[in-house]
Amino acid sequence: MTSPLTKLTVRSPLGALRLYAAADQLVGLYLPVQAAPAGLDQPSEVLERTAAQLAEYFAGHRRRFDLPLAPRGTEFQISVWQALRAIPHGETRSYGELARSLGRPAASRAVGAANGKNPISIIVPCHRVVGANGHLTGYAGGVPAKRWLLDHEATSGGRPSAAS
Repeated sequence: MTSPLTKLTVRSPLGALRLYAAADQLVGLYLPVQAAPAGLDQPSEVLERTAAQLAEYFAGHRRRFDLPLAPRGTEFQISVWQALRAIPHGETRSYGELARSLGRPAASRAVGAANGKNPISIIVPCHRVVGANGHLTGYAGGVPAKRWLLDHEATSGGRPSAAS
């Protein structure tokens, strides 16, 4: 039996972000244009920590997140989402590079599909994946949000704090 989802909505430069937790683990972060699951509007420690860390990130003072994550997906999707977390702040990777890092060089399309199903946007940085030519490709939160996040990271990369 899975724990019921609790949610918290927070303001951000991208609009209202919906955060979801189950059993004190973050299971979802959805941007305004994304469909999100139902959940009880009930704060929790992990949701409050997530909100605080996101505020630091948007202020340019956090480059890495330190939160208990429990994304729900297939074994392959989870492996892709773990690989996304290894992409440094302010850097990008292509779908092919990500596939090769997983030891699956022919799986760039499958990596793209898993990337698109990432339930924890921003914290699991699927926005850092671009096309082989470096061009922005689709993003579940919308290409303008992807551009904003990449530009934000490019300009905030030099201002880390102890939290980074």
